[in-house]
Amino acid sequence: MMTTKSSSLTRRAAVVATGAVSTIAIAAGAGITSPATAAGPTQPPISTRDVPVVTEDGLQFRDLDRDGDLTPYEDWRLSPAERASDLLARMSTEQKAGLLVHGTLATSGQAYNTATNTDYIQTRNISTFITRLALAPAALAEQSNAVQQIAENTPWGVPITISTDPRNGFAVTEGQTVARVGNTAFPDAIGMGAAGDPALTRSYGDIIRQEYRAVGIHEGLSPQADLATEPRWTRINGTFGSDPQRVKQQVNAYIVGMQGGSDGVNPAGTVATVKHWVGYGAQVNGYDSHYFYGRYASFDGGQFAQHLIPFEGAFAANAGGVMPTYSILKDLVYKGQTVEQVGAGFNSFLTKDLLRGEYGFKGVTVSDFGIVGNCPQICQDTRPPASFIGPWGVGMPWGVEDLTVTERYGKAISAGVDQIGGSVEPAQVVAAHQAGLISRSRLNEAARRVLIQKFQLGLFENPFVDPARAATVAGSASFKTIGDAAQARSLTLLTNQKKTLPASTTTVKKVYLSGVGAQTAQARGLTVVSTPAEADLAIVRLSDPRGGNDLTDLDFKGSETDYQAFAAAAASGTPTVAVPKLDRPLVLSNVVDRAQAVLANYGVTDEVLLQTIFGEREPGGKLPFELPSSIADVKLQLGDVPNDTPRQLFAPGSGLSYRASTPEPPTPTTPHPRFTFRHKPTFHGTARVGRKVTIRGVARSSITPTPAKVAVRWYVGGKRVSSASKTSFVPRRRHVGKHIKVKVTISGAAARTITYTIRGPRVRR
Repeated sequence: MMTTKSSSLTRRAAVVATGAVSTIAIAAGAGITSPATAAGPTQPPISTRDVPVVTEDGLQFRDLDRDGDLTPYEDWRLSPAERASDLLARMSTEQKAGLLVHGTLATSGQAYNTATNTDYIQTRNISTFITRLALAPAALAEQSNAVQQIAENTPWGVPITISTDPRNGFAVTEGQTVARVGNTAFPDAIGMGAAGDPALTRSYGDIIRQEYRAVGIHEGLSPQADLATEPRWTRINGTFGSDPQRVKQQVNAYIVGMQGGSDGVNPAGTVATVKHWVGYGAQVNGYDSHYFYGRYASFDGGQFAQHLIPFEGAFAANAGGVMPTYSILKDLVYKGQTVEQVGAGFNSFLTKDLLRGEYGFKGVTVSDFGIVGNCPQICQDTRPPASFIGPWGVGMPWGVEDLTVTERYGKAISAGVDQIGGSVEPAQVVAAHQAGLISRSRLNEAARRVLIQKFQLGLFENPFVDPARAATVAGSASFKTIGDAAQARSLTLLTNQKKTLPASTTTVKKVYLSGVGAQTAQARGLTVVSTPAEADLAIVRLSDPRGGNDLTDLDFKGSETDYQAFAAAAASGTPTVAVPKLDRPLVLSNVVDRAQAVLANYGVTDEVLLQTIFGEREPGGKLPFELPSSIADVKLQLGDVPNDTPRQLFAPGSGLSYRASTPEPPTPTTPHPRFTFRHKPTFHGTARVGRKVTIRGVARSSITPTPAKVAVRWYVGGKRVSSASKTSFVPRRRHVGKHIKVKVTISGAAARTITYTIRGPRVRR
């Protein structure tokens, strides 16, 4: 039974420092521990600056409420759940609301803005933030400590949980990743998928865990458990690939490493917040759902269930967090349930029924950032390369644009979100609660989950870190050895004509470089020349072309600067090694036809690249997705179906070794058989109450190759209409205002079964 105060408490004298420089003797990084005994608990490390320490039974505790006694929530001998319940009972509604937002730490230059963050923490009661600072490890640790010291001076001393987007890779994208400064370099996640070794991925997660905790970061907004099924989607480099079962293994391994085991959140671990629940990889045309035009994911191929599989690996590892996708799952019906046409953060079926009900998730759900913001017309008209952040702020309220901001807070939290990502406005949570949009029990449930994780992380005892130690942990020599090996093991040798690779230092003395630093080559004793014709070997990096009006094309048009350098090198007659970075499944048809070797990468340093080219390391990667033959073929595939372009230039799993035989340059494969309509099906008739609507172009004779069976199902407002015939339907009064949709499932021996979704008009009176 918990008591309000300890009955046998002795207070010990302690020196309490008030400045940011000096701390008490058991301050950050030093810690105190007592030897474990068979009869008593083990003293955890304690770190503090402004908070006194009290002693009971020879054990030390932080006196967070400064009352001179041991309050139950201060007692680390109790379970996290018991401590959370005690603290929750002491908190006001406003203090609880502060737990339900996940803000962004304000910065000023290369440091946190003390005044603004003090307001966030001490006035608004916010205690979870993302950091976007990219600093050397020791400097970042100092900044983390400064934030924790602000939190010490709040009524309950609730410590700050600091999260981050990935910061160990090579891609740097606004709102998605952070520049790597001092951390160990690994290939982007898709490269770990190419390496294909869960044990290596577990080490990857473990190194990230240690580096994060050393600098005072406690939560990683990763991994992406999304499937790379739509080749044009611009976030594929953050996934582990296109195969559901392989991605499931990688997700599981990463989380086990990052959280320090498979038993859930603990004081030595980092919370892994897996994203994006669920189906983000099936973005319509590969569009980015940070933007209004990209707000839909679609499952015309009927493969939504495949997108759930990778998350099973996360749940098996007891992931501490889940982040729902921005996207609306367009017209999805799953297990007979019509999925509401709102972003997943507002969707109670996805976030409560499916995530917590069917899969039993018990951690913290944090929305993707900005879902409660406004997106006025100027925002809705914005497309890349313009930023999704503008004078209006940032807002991705997909499907709930007509709700007020307060109503969006209420809908998201009531739908199952525990924290509103990117928000520093807990007053909106209070307003939604007072308006009856968030119940008292739901407010307490979410706040309790957040508190439990803070106790599980050990932050109430040990929130501070040692900057000197951070400098030795992050990017250490032992970590670099593993990171460099991972980069090499991800490199994927696609072609290698006349055994161009590995290059020999006896025959290659002069190199032409494009996208590779001259100093790295010179350090190897190579002479760097200014034209390809002078060289014994040309090495040219190629980046994602991001072509077309919507920047989703995957092919090189010939106007790209790096491609022009490659084409010139290849035309010079000098053996040329192309090194494309596969952030997405690029079309390499006009690369493999002229390069002597194609060595694909997913993020690699010049040092490791040259070591591999000259045979000191061997490429070990296998493609984690198919490579299509043309952008025209890409437009024929279904966005939720993996690896289904009609002609693959390279199949998933392709990748040579230096020891393997060298095939001739690839030619596009024979098209995969697929049932297609000879002409696009069309609707005829007026979609009005009592009038017949027909669909034409779905008969067996209208499909090639000729199928054995065609099943046609009509839906209105997402619900199946059993009274409809195969080719016609008569709307009723109850259907007014709802959209018609027809699903055509085609099967037979000539090709694999496929389901097409054909969207029709809205029913009118």
